[in-house]
Amino acid sequence: MKDSERIREVEITQEMKKAYLDYAMSVIVARALPDVKDGLKPVQRRILYVMYKIGLTSGAHFAKSSRVVGEVLGKYHPHGDQPVYEALVRMAQDFSMRYPLVWGQGNFGSVDGDPPAAMRYTEVKLKKIAEELLVDIEKSTVIFEKNFDGTLTEPKYLPAKLPNLLLMGAEGIAVGMATKIPPHNLNEIVDALIYLIDNAQKDEEKKVRFEATTEELMKFVKGPDFPTGGLLFGKEDIKQIYSTGRGKVIVRAKIEEEETKKGRTRIVIKELPYQVNKANLVKKIAELITSKRIVGISDLRDESDREGMRVVIELKKDASYNKILNNLYKYTQIQTSFPANMVALVDGVPQTLNLKQILDLYLYHRIDVITRRTRFELEQAQARAHILEGLLIALENIDEIVEIIKKSKNEQIAKKALIERFKLSPIQAQAILDMQLKRLTGLERLKLEEELKALRKKIAELKALLADVLKILAVIKKELIELKEKYGDERRTKIIPYKVGEITDEELIENKEMIIVLTKQGYIKSVPRGTFKVQNRGGKGVKGMSTKEQDNVALITTAFTHDFAFFFTDEGRIFKKRVWEIPQGTRTSKGKAIVNLLSLHPGEKVTSLLIHKEEEEKNKYVLMITQKGVVKKTSFSEFVNIRSNGIIAIRLKEGDKLLLSTITSGDENVIMISSNGKAIVFKEKEIRPMGRAAKGVRGMKLENDTIIAADTFSDKEFKKSLLIITEKGIGKQTLLSLYRGQHRGGKGIKTSSIDSKTGKIAFAQIIEDDDKTAVITSKSGQVVKIPLKSIPKRSRTAKGVILMRFNNKEDVVTSATLIK
Repeated sequence: MKDSERIREVEITQEMKKAYLDYAMSVIVARALPDVKDGLKPVQRRILYVMYKIGLTSGAHFAKSSRVVGEVLGKYHPHGDQPVYEALVRMAQDFSMRYPLVWGQGNFGSVDGDPPAAMRYTEVKLKKIAEELLVDIEKSTVIFEKNFDGTLTEPKYLPAKLPNLLLMGAEGIAVGMATKIPPHNLNEIVDALIYLIDNAQKDEEKKVRFEATTEELMKFVKGPDFPTGGLLFGKEDIKQIYSTGRGKVIVRAKIEEEETKKGRTRIVIKELPYQVNKANLVKKIAELITSKRIVGISDLRDESDREGMRVVIELKKDASYNKILNNLYKYTQIQTSFPANMVALVDGVPQTLNLKQILDLYLYHRIDVITRRTRFELEQAQARAHILEGLLIALENIDEIVEIIKKSKNEQIAKKALIERFKLSPIQAQAILDMQLKRLTGLERLKLEEELKALRKKIAELKALLADVLKILAVIKKELIELKEKYGDERRTKIIPYKVGEITDEELIENKEMIIVLTKQGYIKSVPRGTFKVQNRGGKGVKGMSTKEQDNVALITTAFTHDFAFFFTDEGRIFKKRVWEIPQGTRTSKGKAIVNLLSLHPGEKVTSLLIHKEEEEKNKYVLMITQKGVVKKTSFSEFVNIRSNGIIAIRLKEGDKLLLSTITSGDENVIMISSNGKAIVFKEKEIRPMGRAAKGVRGMKLENDTIIAADTFSDKEFKKSLLIITEKGIGKQTLLSLYRGQHRGGKGIKTSSIDSKTGKIAFAQIIEDDDKTAVITSKSGQVVKIPLKSIPKRSRTAKGVILMRFNNKEDVVTSATLIK
């Protein structure tokens, strides 16, 4: 034939499309996806079949893995030897397979990701449970097809008495699709199958139908059961997987909290999520410790041995157990997600299957296998009975038969004569000719009669079995119960019904008390509460923070890291942040520029910082006071939703600035103090609630003066004291009962004698608790802490006593706060 005659023209796009589809289907069907009938990929099926054929059953001696791989490659699987060995190794790993099918001897890898030894060093044989997949394969129970070169046949699928797809699970990537089926517990799968069998119904065509809902099946199948144990969260997520065949579940390591002899706490990892590499996990934790992403861990070690897994994380004395554990959940694989995608081949076609479909298809497969096995056994029984009937005829007529055989010239003539004389079949006639002389004894005759009787009974039973699919299901149920008794075990993965939520900042951040410091030049920081030590009255204090030249501390307050911080600016705007968002610093650091935290206008400054634990509280108000004595009351609920760039809290008159803000109940007394030593007390009810955009009303009439402080108190709190601290560090307590009430808008009364030695009033606040401590800050950044009990009570007109001495004579008090 000429070359031109062998060449044919084709459309290249169509040819490429056809070639690609052929390749894709080859990968899908012949390599990547398991069959729903036996739960095996082709390479796994071929490995098990080869081991069965060469006699590597559970009772045999071990053989080299290389022998098995060579047999598989040479006869059935024309691919690389390494993928075959990897498949063999996985079926022997107890951390990969819930029920390993291969018994391995040697190094088959570890949960640390250590590779297995080379195939020439390891040995294998089938486990007993694997033989359940191959039982009855010699009884025409499955379809055989030719191997790749047409010289041998191999099973298209295995009989699979074991419901293997859900037990072993599967994972594979094909072309355009993938599968990821989690492993399950044998007891639970068997119980679900028995439930389906018990509730099976025959339709008009005498075919069986299984009726059950996902909820009913989940009474038995609680969820995936991983070989490595762990905790699985979310009953609803599991239900979605079982209902649709797709979904995702969260898996966590099993953690135990232990206390050391020194009274410290340690985190102990006893079980890992499925497919997590322990060595990589320990390495990741070490990296997080080194980079200080996780703080509070003093030691990390792997104490795993033959007794089980044990990764120990020692915590420092002051470390937060929950915070570190939550950080480990967020940044490491002690919490992972398992994305299930239950795709399997159904008669050679890939399908996404839910739980019921997988169980139904398995039962239909087993019905087909039992039917084929029954037909095979029926044929064998009928053939044997046929021969026995012929032998018994021969025994009844033995003399005549011997005479016929004696007179016949050869075997063919004798056979023909027997068939004609006794109406025998060729098979019966041949059996008579092959019969040994010992079968002529009376005892042998009795044995033949008993065997025939048993066979006829068996034949009747087999025919009855074939006639009723429900009887076949009864056989399947019996076999499943036997499997459960042989191989069933307790669940390893614990199911937690509720869904684990996203790890929030509250879970990751310890809720500890902090001191927040804000300077007038706009630098802010938070430091732990224990940074400052309590001193006696008149002390010089310690260096509180480094400030820029001519900068000074404006505000100091305490809060817990989970609290909400409300920032009020001199322009009447409000911002909201969580305390943990405020940058942390050391006692002497200057902090970070607040413009990096809040979207402030050029020149805009924060004048008040309110701390609140809840975003919204009913019947609460925000009371705002300006430098010019304007007061305004607005419902706290109007400040719940605050944009990141802030909102208007009060509309200020020209030239005025918002000075102070506080949270009130709406039914209290208001006290306002001016820098020149005047104070006014009036009822809060005299201030009507206003909207955010309102300007407010007059609270105190001022004459060349400004408001320096304000506070609120109830009628029952007139026995409390007002703490007053002047610029020169002079302070006192004065009983609130000494201040007579006035109406809003009055000039006020004297609250302290002011002169050059005292300076103007720098701070004033009602004392809620005598056990508190006053933290006083100077312009230069000097800080002193004084117990309130050491500050004496004085009259309204008294000056007070020295609370703080300055290193610099030009220094003055700029702010103070009361802390526990």
